[in-house]
Parts: sequence; structure tokens; C-alpha cells
Amino acid sequence: MKIVYFTHSLLSCWNHGNAHFLRGVLRELAALGHDVVALEQEGNWSLSNLLADHGEGGLTAFRAAYPDLRAHSYRPGADVDMLLDGADLVIVHEWNEPALVARIGRVRARNGTFTLLFHDTHHRAVSDPDAIRACDLDGFDGILAFGEALSEVYRQWGWGERVWTWHEAADIRHFHPPARESERNGLVWIGNWGDGERTTELEEYLFRPACAAGLPLDIHGVRYPGEALGILGRYGARYHGWAPNAAAPDIFARHAATVHVPRRYYTRLLPGIPTIRVFEALACGIPLLSAPWSDAEGLFRPGEDFLFAKDGAEMTRRLRAVASDPGLRAALARSGLETVRERHSCAHRARELLAVVDPLQPSIRPQLAGSIA
Repeated sequence: MKIVYFTHSLLSCWNHGNAHFLRGVLRELAALGHDVVALEQEGNWSLSNLLADHGEGGLTAFRAAYPDLRAHSYRPGADVDMLLDGADLVIVHEWNEPALVARIGRVRARNGTFTLLFHDTHHRAVSDPDAIRACDLDGFDGILAFGEALSEVYRQWGWGERVWTWHEAADIRHFHPPARESERNGLVWIGNWGDGERTTELEEYLFRPACAAGLPLDIHGVRYPGEALGILGRYGARYHGWAPNAAAPDIFARHAATVHVPRRYYTRLLPGIPTIRVFEALACGIPLLSAPWSDAEGLFRPGEDFLFAKDGAEMTRRLRAVASDPGLRAALARSGLETVRERHSCAHRARELLAVVDPLQPSIRPQLAGSIA
């Protein structure tokens, strides 16, 4: 089967978390014998920012980790029929221009020779629903949503049984514990500052507890304004700027623990959806502590795979315990790794996708029934 995925970018993970999962799942689909290709628009925002900050060298880590992946760029206004030529399955990520989404849908409605799915891995359906409603999905066969809470939003919009929950996962071919352990020190947090969606939470659950526990804290990410850098400075955190996602396993391997601080939308409006960093950290065998969120879908074993902290004071106590107890660190790392390998690898998600697509093949496809209300 030829699988075409329209992404914002495969090449760049600069403030573009979908690239993490996409790289892993496309590699697994290729390993199953499918012909896979990612299409991204020339001059896309993520790649442009990466090249502006780091030049071509910013792509070195991706190319070394994923030499077998194909990314083709196209110009705005490109012939969509040509881009879709020979495709059996087409997946369109939500971070694409609405005009392109509509053009792809019209091709699908006109000739019906491929299965077409819309992939949503963001909170805009609840934080900015008009942005998603701007996408004309009349020609699409269904929705892939990265959490059950988001799937329910699409069901309420009229998609019914044509919505499938398709969680992100770790690419365990690349994200795994180090072959040889070396000395680990302090905490690390890999994440972008963003638009103030978790500023208060970062201070309460990461910066202040790390400082109170006397643990050095390293920060990697982008879009940190002067105000954010000032906050880091007050707590003694060391800011290292952007790190390619492909380098994350090596970064995790140098640290004793990491912390998960979800954005507000994923604790209040879309409960049950962890960031992909949770999957990746556990796959790397680093102990993980987390600010509160609801594991509504039972993805993990809280208390075994990672530790929750109900507030900043408890996070401080948790950090001290992890720092001082090698047995606790080993138990958390072992349990988290086990859960990811058993349930949450990109290989699992590749098989889940194929199970969704199989009954949607053109010969047995049901009649299309609607779009976003």
C-alpha cells in the first residue's frame, strides 16, 4: 500500500511535536512493507525557524537517526492530483492550510480511489474551534484523534463512528535506554515555552521544586521570551536552547529524572492526553515525575510507571526521594519502560492504523456522511 502523509514538516521538529510521532510511525509502516512518503510545503514555519536558528546543521541529527525516511516538499498551489498519484491511503495532519485540506478532499470525493483521514494532534478543536471548522472535510472518510476526549469533540460535531482514537507513542527503535549507563546528575526538562499555557504550572511543579530540592535543572526548548529566561535565572535553571528530538535519548541518559508538566488545555478541556514526551521519556528509561493530569484512558500505571505530585510541595518531596533512592529510580525506569514496550510503541500504532484502514478500503467503503458542523 502506498501511504502519503501531508505534514507540516517531517524534517523539522522545531516547535513541531507531531514530527516526533510521524517519524516513528512512518518508519514502522515502511518496515511492514508499505511505501510511505511525507509531503511538506516549501518554506513551512517550523523548518524556516530551524534553518534560521541553526542552518543546515540543524537537520544533522534527524538525517542520522532516520536515513530511510522520505520527505518531499511541494510549492503552494502545487497540483494536488500529482501529489496524490498512486496513493492508497492519505492522511492529512491538522496543521495544514485549510485550502489544501479542501483540495485534497475534493480529489477524494471526485475519484474515490484512496482512503482519506484527517489527523488531529492538537487542542485547537477546543481552544480555537473555528480554526478547525475552517477545514472542509466533506471528502474525508474519518478522523484520527490523539485522545478519547478529542474524539468525543468530533463525535459531537457529527462524525459518529468515523472517529478513531489514535494515541501518539514512542519510536522505540530510537528512544531506548543507553547501551551503557554513565553518571546521571540532576533534572532535565525538554519542552517549549509556548504561549503562556503553563507558565504558572512550570513554576509550581518544576522550577521551584527543583530549586527547593537542591537539584540542578537543565532546560531545552524554543520560544522562551525574556520574561521566561528571567524566571529560569531566578531559580538557577540552565537554559540550553533548542535540542533536536533525535538527540533527546542522549540528553535523558545524562540526567537522573525528568518532569511532565502538561499544558492547561490537556488538564481541563482534553483530559487523558499526555504529551509525547511522556512516552519518549519512559521509553528511554528515565524516572518521570508528573504534575496532575487525569489518565482517564488508563494508558499507564501511575505510581509504578511514574509518580504524580498533587502540588509543588509534594513535587519537592518526590524529587528528593528520587534523587536519594537508587532503588526507586530503578523501579520507576523499569516499570515505565515495560509499559511503553508492551503498549505504546510506534509499531503498536502502525498496526492500529492498519486495523482502522482495512474496512475503509474503496471496495467496502461506506457512503460519506458529513463534515465538521
